[in-house]
Amino acid sequence: MSEAKNLTLREFLATLPEEERVVLTLHFVKRLSTADIATKLGVPERAISAVLASGRARMSAAFNFPSDS
Repeated sequence: MSEAKNLTLREFLATLPEEERVVLTLHFVKRLSTADIATKLGVPERAISAVLASGRARMSAAFNFPSDS
């Protein structure tokens, strides 16, 4: 996804699977907590945490963010 570095956040989000797009939008755009998103979507909080971790990894790769390691 090296071509993604020229994308806006909105364009990047549009490339994601629906589940990931919804969770990332609620977290990063709407500023909801993991617990609030889980409640809103009726899923376990650990599922939201997993989707956020995956989404963060994709964002880091797409926008060349430094890794945490």
